[in-house]
Amino acid sequence: MDRAPIHHRFGRRILMIGFGCIGQGVLPLLLRHIEMRPEQVRVLSRRGDPQGMAHAQGVRCDQVELRPDNLRSELLPRLAPGDLVLNLSVNVSSTALIALCAEVGALYLDTCIEPWDGGYTDSRLSAAQRSNYALREEALALHGCKPGPTALLTHGANPGLVSYFVKQALLHIARDTATPAGPPVGREAWAGLAQRLGVRVIHIAERDWQHRAAGHPARHPGEFVNTWSVEGFVDEACHQPAELGWGTHERHLPADAHHHDAGCRASVYLSRPGAATRVRSWTPLAGPQHAFLVTHAEAISIADHLTLGDPLRPSFRPTVHYAYRPCDDAVLSLQEVAAREWRFPAEGRVLKDDIDGSGIDELGVLLMGHAKGAYWYGSRLSTAQARQLCPHNSATSLQVTAAVMAGAVWVMRHPQLGIVEPDDLPHDEMLDLARPYLGDMLGVYTDWTPIVDRPWLFDEDIDREDPWQFKNFRVT
Repeated sequence: MDRAPIHHRFGRRILMIGFGCIGQGVLPLLLRHIEMRPEQVRVLSRRGDPQGMAHAQGVRCDQVELRPDNLRSELLPRLAPGDLVLNLSVNVSSTALIALCAEVGALYLDTCIEPWDGGYTDSRLSAAQRSNYALREEALALHGCKPGPTALLTHGANPGLVSYFVKQALLHIARDTATPAGPPVGREAWAGLAQRLGVRVIHIAERDWQHRAAGHPARHPGEFVNTWSVEGFVDEACHQPAELGWGTHERHLPADAHHHDAGCRASVYLSRPGAATRVRSWTPLAGPQHAFLVTHAEAISIADHLTLGDPLRPSFRPTVHYAYRPCDDAVLSLQEVAAREWRFPAEGRVLKDDIDGSGIDELGVLLMGHAKGAYWYGSRLSTAQARQLCPHNSATSLQVTAAVMAGAVWVMRHPQLGIVEPDDLPHDEMLDLARPYLGDMLGVYTDWTPIVDRPWLFDEDIDREDPWQFKNFRVT
């Protein structure tokens, strides 16, 4: 990568908020692909730069914890029109940052829509109020009548890249079934293609095969070990309700499922967290697997963008949700948090430099119900590949940081579009920007369904007439 292409020349400044595993991993990508001086980048982090990673690259890092009472005083002196805010933090309100950027005239990108600290764990808030649906509706409501500075929401790997994977997968299925495909332009055209193909269910199907290298400390009781942000994972898996886009083919609404009474109406939420909700899914390396239905913004945005007709009574919408099997240490960590009634763990550790190089993150989308059954399309990236491609990254982080870099370039090229989501962007252009860092991109067809070999030893309540019903995927 010594002669990595320059994707954009940027004459303004970048303000990066948060410097965890994603901030550390994306910084070298920004300096590699965006023509600017290191002095044009400033990092704000509540933990500072204890390992000196920013300093080693000529970037200043200020130790600052942003709160509602100091947001303006800390950011206004550091922001000017045309600057870019990269929000890679947790516990800092995305909507507050977007509003401030619009006021200043600054660009904005985040990987997740976050509330202020405590927003996920305030017992006075209902599950609906703590949902990603509510956070998304709040952020989209900031979009004014006139275009303003571009604010790109939820642009990591997932949410983010997976929206482009879905569109590429739709085109592959159309090609392989001789279905006229366009190319589609706009939401209705993409939704129409999904309908013509017969896509009924979309899983963001991920398997994290990464593990600790020999000689590194094992996870001990009470410690939450993960390959990315411990706080971010615990919040979405344990403190928010499980959420899924709800398809028009579904005929068995779960007893614990609830509709929203306002907004796009594309999803439902369950009265339990994702860490307590398992689903059957499939990836090429794992084959059939039990995964966690963890809430993610893409489950809502993809379902919303692939809706045809009146949102209250749509003629078509697929069921969409995340189906995540994290690394083994994270699975054990989730079990301990569950036993403590979803309280934060006493300690947390993010695996990165201590990951064995052979570990793989298998991240893709599984489109089901069409003429060829099911199709998985996505990225298979090892930690050894990630380390060779870009320093300070694991397989998990590079899939995210490549998307952040690509999103930053796109925002710089399109600075006056207001609030947008990954589903609004050109999938081919975005994949071209990120693909050099995604390892092996592959598509695999399978005849797997969630009712294969069921029931066997025990009776089960399944819908034999339609294998693609959510009740067949859910593990009870």
